Amino acid sequence: MSKLFSPWMLGPMKLENRIVIAPMCQYSAVDGNAQDWHIIHLGNLALSGAGVLVIEATAVSPEGRITPSDLGLYSDENETALKRVMDAVTKHAISPMVIQLAHAGRKASSQTPWEGGAQIRPDEPGGWKTVAPSALPHASGEDVPLALDEAGLEKVRKDFAASACRAVALGFRGIEVHMAHGYLLHQFLSPIANERLDDYGGSLENRMRFPLEVFDAIKAAIPDDIPVWVRVSATDWVPGGWDIEDTVALAHRMKERGCAAIHVSSGGVSPKQQIPLSDGYQVPLAARVKEAVGLPTIAVGLITDPAHAEAILEKGEADAIALARGMLYDPRWPWHAAAQLGAEIEASPQYWRSQPRQYKALFKNATVGQR
Repeated sequence: MSKLFSPWMLGPMKLENRIVIAPMCQYSAVDGNAQDWHIIHLGNLALSGAGVLVIEATAVSPEGRITPSDLGLYSDENETALKRVMDAVTKHAISPMVIQLAHAGRKASSQTPWEGGAQIRPDEPGGWKTVAPSALPHASGEDVPLALDEAGLEKVRKDFAASACRAVALGFRGIEVHMAHGYLLHQFLSPIANERLDDYGGSLENRMRFPLEVFDAIKAAIPDDIPVWVRVSATDWVPGGWDIEDTVALAHRMKERGCAAIHVSSGGVSPKQQIPLSDGYQVPLAARVKEAVGLPTIAVGLITDPAHAEAILEKGEADAIALARGMLYDPRWPWHAAAQLGAEIEASPQYWRSQPRQYKALFKNATVGQR
């Protein structure tokens, strides 16, 4: 049996295979509100047959959005708009739906990627003042963020917990907490972005404190049967920054708190990063965390060949494989992977007639008849 297409448990949630659709921002919301695009986009991915679909980074506050067009879940209006999407998509979905909750911190107030991605300054149309652990801009010459005080920290904790409650009410089956890619919680972890002199800065234990408090606030706010896990940047790829051994320490703390899994990415906190891109370049980071901590581990990053994905799992380097841009390019990647690896996969009956003749057992329980 293919390892990629074997079932696994993500906390209390049983998944049919080990393919994870990673969050991919669409920059297509209006005032945080999901639009028709989200129905089309997520509906397409939800029929892919992947084990789980994690929707894009969803901001827990207006100031936590990466761009003015980011999806949000911080208001009744946001919740109503996203309910429309969930009602349409989950009616036909093959993959269970999970949400990633996020706060962009000092990387907020940005243009969309197709507009260049630069910072929008507070005095420019669509911009706002950002917040961060310390009054340090992401890049030289950018507007300096406000360092969060105690009231600001409490607001962030409450915002994450409130958005988690909204997500559960909407029917999301799990929550991924975004602690990666240079956004707010990663900013607290990394000494590159965190120069605080209080209990939330300095030592590794202090820098981990606030992200752990946010995780605890989410867990305390929602039912125990909803799995919560984290996405992390395992290294900043900058000397003196957050690194893999720091990540191992964080993963141990997360495991103690009932974290369901760890999704291992990297980079994003500094323009000085030097990332050695190659197929599966982040897999050794995932493997190190899995070996050291034993927490269910998701590998991600330039894993596009099904045989490569299978080999990673067979070698025990990860428990699941996440794809993002590869799924945008080929939304039927799970079908093609199953065909290549000789496995079966769930497909909607409306599509059963598309099963290629050479793969007569590709779609599970497929039967087709016609007069």
